[in-house]
Amino acid sequence: MTKHNILFIGLDTHKTFTEVAYIEDQRGVKAIHLGKILSNKAAFKKLARQLQSKYPHATLHFVYEAGPCGYWIYRLLTSLNHCCYVIAPSLIPKKPGERIKTDKRDALKLAKLLKSEDLTPIYVPEPEDEAVRDLSRARETAMKDLKDAKYQLKAMFLRNNITSKVNDNWSLQHLRWLAELILPHPCQQIVLQEAVSTITERLKRLKRLDNELAHQVKKWRYYPVVKAVQAMRGVRLLVATGVIAELGDLTRFDHPRKLMSYLGLVPSEHSSGGKRHLGAITKCGNSRARRLLVEGAHAYKHNAKISKEMQLRQEGLPKEIVDMAWQAQLRLCRRYNRLMQKGKHRNVVVTAIAREMIAYIWAISREVVLPVVDVKLRLARMPA
Repeated sequence: MTKHNILFIGLDTHKTFTEVAYIEDQRGVKAIHLGKILSNKAAFKKLARQLQSKYPHATLHFVYEAGPCGYWIYRLLTSLNHCCYVIAPSLIPKKPGERIKTDKRDALKLAKLLKSEDLTPIYVPEPEDEAVRDLSRARETAMKDLKDAKYQLKAMFLRNNITSKVNDNWSLQHLRWLAELILPHPCQQIVLQEAVSTITERLKRLKRLDNELAHQVKKWRYYPVVKAVQAMRGVRLLVATGVIAELGDLTRFDHPRKLMSYLGLVPSEHSSGGKRHLGAITKCGNSRARRLLVEGAHAYKHNAKISKEMQLRQEGLPKEIVDMAWQAQLRLCRRYNRLMQKGKHRNVVVTAIAREMIAYIWAISREVVLPVVDVKLRLARMPA
């Protein structure tokens, strides 16, 4: 009997069923379509047992595309001590003129590409990390909904030539002025009252999420990293939590340039022969983490100094991290002013500062030691 070292299994996953194909680790063999299985825990366990029984000397390597169904398949298979890879659909090679797409072909294609090492797996967060990321994103969504409601009310005032008599918008005094405002038509008065009620409810919702995020992040395993990166200027709790929740373990990048490229903060390039052309940043990778860094980079337009708030954030941190944060502030403030004096556009300058900020965040995260996660003790909801 032929011994196989590796068996490559392609999974085309869906909500109710999954298409399965596999290929052996030998030259000249063809991929085999195994058929459909249900997308539940018992079916995947049975599939792994059957393949392990048929190929007892082989290591099973599963692969599937990332999608709306989440990462429970990855977590289940890795908890069974099998290798599993999750691939971004945008990173799958596609031949020109390939017009036929079926579930069977997708599963066969994934198995073949995994064997030929043409797939790049993505980073899969732990269930706890994904939960904190969901809470951070929910807070951002609540902030966006609140802004939209405020913009709609301001647009109605602009259409009706109504000017606020209170300078401090959305304060208690401003809300009292809105309550006393009388519009000429009853329909407009109803719209005003509904808009004020919506804004008030969304303000309460935002406050609840802020409190929950501040409470839950202290129980998170990445909280030491979140606390450490807040030593930097322009990185408070929301920015630090958002960046770490989106990126996860920064130590998986062996060089900060790879992290910059992962975030799409490096310039695009089109060079050939003796010509070299650099364009705008690539904007690939996680757009939310990139936007949070750009927001924090605006803080470096001022002169370098340690404020009272920054002192409070740096309390209890090791001296190495505090010194690193001060070195980053000196360099980035100086670089911001130098680029502005050269006549660079402000957006270009802020992007350059954000690119260097993530390098310092990467360096600080390497100073923090985190516990190793046991995949068999994951707390994750899986289909029965």
